[in-house]
Amino acid sequence: MSDPSPPTALTEVVAEQKKKQKQIERSPFEDDCVTFTAEVGRSKTDTILFLKRNRVVITHEISRPSPSNDGGIDVYLECISSRRIENVIARMSDLKGVSRVKHSRIPVLEGSHLEQVPWFPRCMEDLDESNGNVIMCGQELEADHPGFKDVEYRKRRNVFTETAMNYKCGDEIGLVEYTQEEKQTWKRVYDELTRLYPTHACQEQIRNLQLLAENCAGFDGSDVPQLRDVSKFLKSRTGFTMRPVAGFLTPRDFLAGLAFKVFNCTQYVRHSSDPFYTPEPDICHELLGHVPMLADPSFAEFSHELGLASLGASDADIKRLASCYLFTVEFGLCKEGGEERAYGAGLLSCVSELKHALTSPHKLDVFVPGVAAETDSFVTCFQPKYFVSETIEEVKLQMRQYASSIPRPFDLEYDDVTNTIRIKHRDEAKMDTSQDYCVLSRTPAL
Repeated sequence: MSDPSPPTALTEVVAEQKKKQKQIERSPFEDDCVTFTAEVGRSKTDTILFLKRNRVVITHEISRPSPSNDGGIDVYLECISSRRIENVIARMSDLKGVSRVKHSRIPVLEGSHLEQVPWFPRCMEDLDESNGNVIMCGQELEADHPGFKDVEYRKRRNVFTETAMNYKCGDEIGLVEYTQEEKQTWKRVYDELTRLYPTHACQEQIRNLQLLAENCAGFDGSDVPQLRDVSKFLKSRTGFTMRPVAGFLTPRDFLAGLAFKVFNCTQYVRHSSDPFYTPEPDICHELLGHVPMLADPSFAEFSHELGLASLGASDADIKRLASCYLFTVEFGLCKEGGEERAYGAGLLSCVSELKHALTSPHKLDVFVPGVAAETDSFVTCFQPKYFVSETIEEVKLQMRQYASSIPRPFDLEYDDVTNTIRIKHRDEAKMDTSQDYCVLSRTPAL
């Protein structure tokens, strides 16, 4: 099969689309401090539940008997809020048994360098702000899309788009009743790919696909697996969860999800007229390409680290990191027994390109992060080249070294208890007195 459409560079797609991300006024380098006095009984518990319902994530709590309120409790909270917390604070005083409510900002890092750092999410709820940043396909299909002229297919896609756009962090993923045509398309793709895997796919893919078949209905090809079931399985195995998305997110927004061990995942099925190639991510791509590798603990952690590396990175560094991601996690090849095998999801979910990549030796090159970072990638046709590594472990090591070279005046750490990002002072910066930033100490003042 020939390339299905003229190449469209990812950078061109990004430049042509309008970003509609909601303006967020909170700085990523500030946390919120909330103090209040609660009377005996459930006042403290009810207040904390009130804050959580209003999307305030509590990262630290200190309580003590109140010296000014006999039997009362003084409460000190450090929080991260995904929305303007002032409106929430204003309503706290109306809660029964709550008094002396105060709010302040806590700078976690200061300095003139930080003014140039792009905003990045600090809590999982922040991912809701980027859910609509679909830069390609989604509800509006391109003219060369196989389903562009199919009215019924476009209506069906609108259903998936609405579902994804309405999804919020913490919601349970809804069950999808796939049509018979969609099930048949899934079956065709599944049967042909699993026939190729023994000679085309890496061992991690084969091993984890079997594990998925044992734990999630549909991974035997009989039905389209439900994203809810897959998300629960991944959560128990590697800590990753799935989140419905309408289409191709911006690279910055997609990588940011990985930092929270969240994989943005489409739920629609590719058009039945061309099941062996898709110009966009679909449920076949997600479940057969990404999910088996995300079920591998080591590879899942690698994906998570790439997400952390993206937070606060410049636009230029995001472009380079996204290119490395694409030529590894999406289209990477490794060696097994002296022969090339695919570990990239874009290859493992596309019959046509999987065959093409492994029968095009003139397109293969040794993976070097700096080279891959500057190589143009395409989203609507076969890649111009594919990078090969001796082992997947070698790729992880190279990319960790590359990610560590991305300039940032801080380090980040994911807290999987509160699902928040902690900002840490970069150790080497502490020794450089020319750097104009510092970490401020936190001293609770109840």
